[in-house]
Amino acid sequence: MSREKLIKRLEWYYPTERLHAFVTFPSVVALVLAFNAFVDVIFLVYGLLVCVFILYQGQHYWKLKLRRLKGERVEQRKNLRFFRNSKFANQILISLMPAVLLLQFFISNWELKAENLMGWAVFANAFAIIEHLNYYVRQISIDNKADLRYVLKQKRLKKASLAKDLDNDHI
Repeated sequence: MSREKLIKRLEWYYPTERLHAFVTFPSVVALVLAFNAFVDVIFLVYGLLVCVFILYQGQHYWKLKLRRLKGERVEQRKNLRFFRNSKFANQILISLMPAVLLLQFFISNWELKAENLMGWAVFANAFAIIEHLNYYVRQISIDNKADLRYVLKQKRLKKASLAKDLDNDHI
């Protein structure tokens, strides 16, 4: 993809990710809490908050990539440290998901209750894991022709851009 096309793509992609990190997912958390008792939706809220945390990282990454492509200065060390620390924090948060699920069941007297919105909770937690993998391991989202051609030709997912940048010590 040419530099100009990539800039054009990031000029809509970055704000979209930012919207999800700062508006969409926090609004969903607020709605869930407005209509449900917290003790009933602990696992769901946890998954949504982990999503917010990871989406924040994603929008920050795309903002930095856009700035770099436009020739603006980006603080390498500070941002590399941020993403390495965030990756580690994500892994901790993801590893805590089974414990939060057990807590939800414990509070619910080990019953699967409709008010726990368990289907949505599993989806939110799985989505957080997928987002982490999408940013830090393999590019799971295939949202343009070049990505689709790569997957069809290579028969595997591309290494995530952020993962490559972390490996190369370059944001």
